[in-house]
Amino acid sequence: MDNLVASLSRFFDDPRAAVAAVMCGAVLLLLWLFLARRASLRRQEDAALRAMEGEARLSELLRAQSEMQGRLSAMAETLSTRQTELNQSVSQRLDGMTHRIGASITEQTKSTHENLQRLQERLAVIDAAQNNIQTLAKDVVGLQAILSNKQTRGAFGQGRMEAIIADGLPMGAYGFQTTLSNGTRPDCTIRMPNGAPPLVIDAKFPLEAWNAFREAAAPEARRAAAQAFKRDLEVHIRDVSEKYLIPGETQEMAFLFVPSESIFAEIHEHFESAVQKAQRSRIVIVSPSLLMLSIQVIQAVLKDQRMREQAHLIQGEVALLIEDLSRLDDRTRKLQTHFFAAQKDVEQILTSTDKLNRRGAKIEALELEAPAEAGAARDLPQAKVVESRTGLLKLRVVDEE
Repeated sequence: MDNLVASLSRFFDDPRAAVAAVMCGAVLLLLWLFLARRASLRRQEDAALRAMEGEARLSELLRAQSEMQGRLSAMAETLSTRQTELNQSVSQRLDGMTHRIGASITEQTKSTHENLQRLQERLAVIDAAQNNIQTLAKDVVGLQAILSNKQTRGAFGQGRMEAIIADGLPMGAYGFQTTLSNGTRPDCTIRMPNGAPPLVIDAKFPLEAWNAFREAAAPEARRAAAQAFKRDLEVHIRDVSEKYLIPGETQEMAFLFVPSESIFAEIHEHFESAVQKAQRSRIVIVSPSLLMLSIQVIQAVLKDQRMREQAHLIQGEVALLIEDLSRLDDRTRKLQTHFFAAQKDVEQILTSTDKLNRRGAKIEALELEAPAEAGAARDLPQAKVVESRTGLLKLRVVDEE
């Protein structure tokens, strides 16, 4: 601010500079007045032009209004005519629609009644199904109570394992809760062929940790549950390996039975390190289907062993069978000879019966010969005299050979 005041004071101290400034100001003022006047004149001309254009447009609007009034009157007449026709058409259509709606309502009422009957039948079926569902829910609650108890749950898994083994192997090929030399009692031992050590199967499973892993929703809780389940599973694998893998007494590998196909799949999908540790520890994790397949393979091996052990007995039985077959053939041939002799006897008997039938027919027809002399009758060695019932006639029968 001080610098500006100083500059102005220096400017007005010079007279020539002051005159030049005044003259410039006067020129600028005249120029501004000229431009303002010119702008005012231009605005007046524009206002006049706009007024003329407004009058022209007003005349056009008045003319268009008159034309519009004529058109509106003609349109009103047309609309009145069309409205009359429309009222007639609507009344006709309403009558037809009322008739169709009445018929449709009748059919709909009938259909609704039938649908209600079918709905009642289905509701009865649903009630029966609901009763079955309630029964099933009670069974599920019972199963949940079973699974909540460790001892009962272990018995449940062992029961499934025992059922699979009992269905697949013969009696004497397996044993449950047998005691090993170290005092442990595995859930099942399967006797292998050729004097090999038995195969051990364990049916225990850390289900509490698995349920915690399955029910965890938050990522952190799920990771913690996964770690706990993995730790419990590895501890159980180590226990089975240390307790049941006895050199010379059991097989070099053991089965860890998992009583659910879904749990088996989840273990192989999310806990690959535990599965690899089980393989390194010579523990095979098996599901019900894999256990059944293994039992079928063992059954085939046992059957093959029994076949090899009983091969000489089978050969002896086949030799005895051949001897019995030869004796049967001899006896059949003898029986055939007897049949041929009996057939011949039957044919002779039939010949005699034919003769008797012919003679009986002759007697019935009274085809009798005339009585011959007594000497002639005596000359016939095979003549037989038959007295009739009346005692008046004597018949002579001669054998015709």
